[in-house]
Amino acid sequence: MEMLSGLLLLLVVCCILLILRWKSAASKGLLPPGPTPLPLLGNFFQLDRKNVIKSLMKMSEEYGPVFTVHLGFRRVVVLCSYKVVKEALVERAEEFSGRGQLPAFSKDFKEHGVVFSNGERWKHLRRFSLHTLRNFGMGKRSIEEQIQAEAQFLVEELRKTEEVPFDPVFIISRAVSNVICSVVFGNRFEYDDEKFLILNRLITERFRVASSPMAQLYNMFPEIMDKIPGPHHRGSKCSQGIISFILERIEMQKASLDLCMPKNYIDCFLAKMEQEKQNPESEFCLENLVMTTFNLFFAGTETISTTLRYGFLILLKYPHVQEKIHEEIDRVIGRDRMPAIKDRSKMPYMEAVLHEIQRFSDILPMSLPHAVTHDTHFRGYVIPKGTDVYPLLTTVHFDPEQHSNPHEFDPRRFLDARGCFQKVDAFMPFSAGRRVCLGEGLARMELFLFFTAILQTFTLTSPVPPGQISLVPAVSDLGKVPPLYQLSMLRR
Repeated sequence: MEMLSGLLLLLVVCCILLILRWKSAASKGLLPPGPTPLPLLGNFFQLDRKNVIKSLMKMSEEYGPVFTVHLGFRRVVVLCSYKVVKEALVERAEEFSGRGQLPAFSKDFKEHGVVFSNGERWKHLRRFSLHTLRNFGMGKRSIEEQIQAEAQFLVEELRKTEEVPFDPVFIISRAVSNVICSVVFGNRFEYDDEKFLILNRLITERFRVASSPMAQLYNMFPEIMDKIPGPHHRGSKCSQGIISFILERIEMQKASLDLCMPKNYIDCFLAKMEQEKQNPESEFCLENLVMTTFNLFFAGTETISTTLRYGFLILLKYPHVQEKIHEEIDRVIGRDRMPAIKDRSKMPYMEAVLHEIQRFSDILPMSLPHAVTHDTHFRGYVIPKGTDVYPLLTTVHFDPEQHSNPHEFDPRRFLDARGCFQKVDAFMPFSAGRRVCLGEGLARMELFLFFTAILQTFTLTSPVPPGQISLVPAVSDLGKVPPLYQLSMLRR
């Protein structure tokens, strides 16, 4: 009994010392302020697991736009508002260029691949990936033609719905996925290909699980949650299915590889592996090939298709916006030729709508975590090297100082008094700085060409009256997932 009392006393003393140490650090201005954490649990009880973002934004009202929060065992610095996020990611880009980890997601990558790596590995993989993607047409006419062709395949698939209401999730996902497939694998898939269907379901499910409350719990207590059975393990199972698909494709391409004439991203990476096979420190290895391909495939499929789905839902709720888009398409393009990127500069309303969809849907509200690369003095505080940093992109997109009535969907915020498209500074759907999305140019092309091709051909209608359509996301955490809905494609 005395031994037990002694252990309890020791535990209490340790807890008090931890709290005093935290208060001491905060009072000296070393770390940004924040709520006092409990030992081991951190600020767990001050967070709403069903809406962590809302909890963090509430904390910012008390502690300011830069504050510290303990997500279980992890100490995290949170950045809120356009000015603060811009200062960190753009003006102090190098210092905030590290990548923090999300255990529920990044555990599958083990710091391989271009997204969740750091240091020299990240620099080598990012440089190689940018160069290779540009060589295969990213931002050029060749990739535009591939997107145009895929858009026509998608339109034909939508015609098969025969104006009957349907769930757009997998039809949209397959079309978007085929674009990145053509770059990474060198070919597209038929929409009824069984393996392709399974792959797209795995990607959609992986994004949904990564954005669930259970995933957030895993991120806070990975060592504990890893040993507890439950739905939070579905994410890794999805990842393993995607990895198996990629490995199978790599083996197929090895068999037909011509080192002198690589045909796609995987071929180029395999050629680089062969070139550096005598270098024991080379980052061009199978693990990095698999995980970078995973990164490109996942980002090139889920975020774009989710944005398109959210965009269609918004148009169902605001049919007057769709009417204006139809008018602009008919005036600029007509109905007899395919939309082209050159049309974008002549379609300010479409451009404004697409930007407002990205701002309003806010697909990655927390962004992926950054990390400071060394001890960093920022706004009067010192953020220790390696500290995870969350730049809340949702506080950029809904910053009331930058956007009037930010919670209203209003494309006019991207139009000037003459009706011409105008850029808005507080707009970061692809993040910003050194970790900005690799495929931003490709994504922008896809959103314009897919959206325009569909609205050139169809009028979107809903079995639910516009006033009853909800835009509240079904999941809102790491990512936002729109609610499930049905729509009909009526031929124009």
